[in-house]
Amino acid sequence: MADFTSALYLGLRHASAGLPPWAALTRGQPAALAEPEGAEAVAAALARLQGMAAATLLPSTLHLFWDLLRQLARETRSALLLDAGAYPILHWSAEGAAAAGAVVRRFPHHDSAALEQRVRCAVRDGLRPVVVCDGFCPGCNRPAPLAAYARIAGEGGGTLVLDDTQALGVLGRGPSAACPFGHGGGGSLRWQDVGGAHIAVGASLAKGFGAPLAAISGSQALVERFVRDSETRLHCSPPSSASVAAARQALVLGAHSGDGWRARLLRLVLQLRETLAQAGLAPVGRLPFPVQSFVSRQGPELAHLLWRRLLAGGVRALLTRGCQGLAPRLTFIVTARHCQAQIDRVAQLLARAGHAAAPFASPIHAIH
Repeated sequence: MADFTSALYLGLRHASAGLPPWAALTRGQPAALAEPEGAEAVAAALARLQGMAAATLLPSTLHLFWDLLRQLARETRSALLLDAGAYPILHWSAEGAAAAGAVVRRFPHHDSAALEQRVRCAVRDGLRPVVVCDGFCPGCNRPAPLAAYARIAGEGGGTLVLDDTQALGVLGRGPSAACPFGHGGGGSLRWQDVGGAHIAVGASLAKGFGAPLAAISGSQALVERFVRDSETRLHCSPPSSASVAAARQALVLGAHSGDGWRARLLRLVLQLRETLAQAGLAPVGRLPFPVQSFVSRQGPELAHLLWRRLLAGGVRALLTRGCQGLAPRLTFIVTARHCQAQIDRVAQLLARAGHAAAPFASPIHAIH
């Protein structure tokens, strides 16, 4: 089976035999009392990779953003200004903050002009703007306009909060036409050359680095306040020793081999885009990001047919609706572990399927 549904973009799996041993998965203490061994070193390395001053680890982005948005809303009278196309965890966390009394307003996906208007209204109402978005949206295959978002938030005396789960490990500094992913894998801020002490980045390492934990990065003052006031660090377990060991290994390996993995990943994605273009399917967006969605010029029904034909032929792909709830698209997630033969298999099956259209009932997945 050729599986194009895994988001382990760089192909890191961290088998137990390849990790240093640990005495216990957990100490049975919350992070507020004791960090797992190696957690501080991993957080420091991750902050350096992202170009941030400091970082701390959490079990997941749900823990992270649930805490962070509530904290920011409590510190001053704030308005959480949420990109409408953001990943569901950001929406859930904003709803949690709203239940605690925060003002939450949404603005159209990637619309910096609409955001600027929301910020002006918030400031006029005596509210400090907290802009919340994803760094990169695979649903529409576009980066957020982070330079504009950061400027707008800063001019309003507010904060930009970024979920960079998708980009971390894949995008990095100095992108070019020949190297669109850039170098280092430090994420969206590095890729767009954006910075500022008023920016906070939350990200899971589960995709780019294959380690099931998350980190918040930002200024030294912001991270120290988060650590001091975090409720999930007080009431929940920290990341396991195994997760911390996997993250440490991923960062070390990525520093030595990451650009090579990204170069291989780029070649495979470009081959897939060319293969499906020849089959009459148009890619969504221009960037060769590992998540690639395709639409048919003959209508959305063909996506169902092709999905069923691929599955019958031993290829697992996804049917998605993306960030805007559009008609179903055929979606492939490419990793550095895929090979040319698997791309060729997709081409063979699509050639056999032709352009016949027939509706089939199939599961629809939301991709962010």
